[in-house]
Amino acid sequence: MAFQQILEFRTHGRSSLEITTQVADVVAAAGIVTGLAHVFVQHTSCSLMSTENADPDVRRDLETVFGRLAPDGDPAYRHDLEGDDDMAAHARSVLSDVGLSVPIGQGRLLLGTWQGLFLWEHRSSSHSRRVVVTVIG
Repeated sequence: MAFQQILEFRTHGRSSLEITTQVADVVAAAGIVTGLAHVFVQHTSCSLMSTENADPDVRRDLETVFGRLAPDGDPAYRHDLEGDDDMAAHARSVLSDVGLSVPIGQGRLLLGTWQGLFLWEHRSSSHSRRVVVTVIG
């Protein structure tokens, strides 16, 4: 059995937005007791991550790390049609990931105690983002 739903989120520029509750709601609606939830973002300048949801400093520090790995406005970038953050956002998306799989047990996401699911916006400005949640069991 499979169930699929598309969620839409508005980001507020470069930051992370917790989407655990919304994904868990899709899993509950699917009615699947044991299986897998696959979460996929349909964009190339943001990504998804599973990380600590208790201390926001973790996500701030990850932003710092990615700022060093893929800085805005690097003169070596050729792709800058949408501004200094354009290529950096694409690089950050590739360095992280656009899809996550989470096991389902007893009808719920089997995340660890401090794990959450986050939509990670890599652009400086706000955007509307689509996330596909597919539940299989």
